Amino acid sequence: MPPPEDRPHPTGTSTPPVTGLTPHAAGRLTRIMRPLVLLPLVILALDTTSIEAQRRRRDRTPSDVHTIQVGGRERSWVLRAPRDLTRPLPLVIVLHGGGGNAANAEAMTGFTRLVQSEQLLVAYPNGTGRRGDALLTWNAGHCCGYAMENRVDDVAFIDAMIDAIALATPVDVNRIYITGMSNGAMMTHRLAASMRHRPAAIAPVVGAVFGDEPPPRSPVSALIFNGLKDTSVPTDGGHGNGLGRRAWDDTPPRANEAQGDYWRAAAGCEATPRTTERDRLIHWMWVCPPGVAVELYQVTDGGHAWPGGRAGTRRADAPSSAINATAAMWEFFKSHPRR
Repeated sequence: MPPPEDRPHPTGTSTPPVTGLTPHAAGRLTRIMRPLVLLPLVILALDTTSIEAQRRRRDRTPSDVHTIQVGGRERSWVLRAPRDLTRPLPLVIVLHGGGGNAANAEAMTGFTRLVQSEQLLVAYPNGTGRRGDALLTWNAGHCCGYAMENRVDDVAFIDAMIDAIALATPVDVNRIYITGMSNGAMMTHRLAASMRHRPAAIAPVVGAVFGDEPPPRSPVSALIFNGLKDTSVPTDGGHGNGLGRRAWDDTPPRANEAQGDYWRAAAGCEATPRTTERDRLIHWMWVCPPGVAVELYQVTDGGHAWPGGRAGTRRADAPSSAINATAAMWEFFKSHPRR
């Protein structure tokens, strides 16, 4: 299982003004889903970062945080928006890894730096856990931790979050994109396959599929990143030996390329990818029908980290510099609106 992906670091950059959801709008959007069956929680070794340290180093203000009721729970996210919103903008949803939170995902990926220059909205949602906004996870089916064990409906939450953002802020519904790391990458696959607001493209980082996912509702373009030195989500599949390995169930993840196979089959792409190698990258590209693309980067010196981003904890793998995943996926997203 993916270790806790990462303690927030100060970004050292100014934060763009945020267009938030008004209390009245939030009230109208409140959804009460059916009660969840709570299962016993297994104590997880998901993060070596103390709760107090995470709280001290959060890079956000109360006005950035938005909440909504879904499934009997208060769910939250951080929204970053450019100044002077005058037209519908792309929305990028960034999912933290197991044991992380919204501030953690923001610091690790650096997506907020693109908000003003590229004119996009970035949402950093929070998973669920036992300890406030620390040690949070997503229910990706076979991973991870609290969210999986308590059958949290994270698909309903992200759908409701998009509704809330779109009500208060102009969103281009043909340019909704999702990325995430580790447990967040696994959740990215699940969202793209089943959510009501179908994304145009996804970019899971150091994640996996498990082989029993239902067919996606429709084709989605996918840009996938994995590290060949990742021992938490191994290249060839199976349970890894990361800090959070006890947060999985008994179903092992498939090998890295199974993610590409899953999305290329949904899009009707050719079965065998074209492969190129340069520097520390192995690039697989499936030949797909017009309007859809499925690609996978194997980072040869990459571990369980966001390529080109920041490591979170001292015990976390150092990110490879072979590619900047954030820059690469944004270029991919821009080229792939929803058909």
